[in-house]
Amino acid sequence: MSSSPAPTPPNRPERGPFLTVHTALVLLTAAVVGLVMGGLIFVGGGTAAEAAFTGLTAGGVSVPVLRGLIG
Repeated sequence: MSSSPAPTPPNRPERGPFLTVHTALVLLTAAVVGLVMGGLIFVGGGTAAEAAFTGLTAGGVSVPVLRGLIG
């Protein structure tokens, strides 16, 4: 009795990673920037809403800048 090899799946194109290392690093750094800015506003006497708005704005604005800086 000879064993035949397992059937091969149909030809599928190889998928790349969900996020590249560059994208993950940019987004992670933007999140840290947003957390730091929001934390500084909150510790400095701002309200939670001001801190959240500042953190989200700083994180969002930093993405294109970080994309250009991190090569």
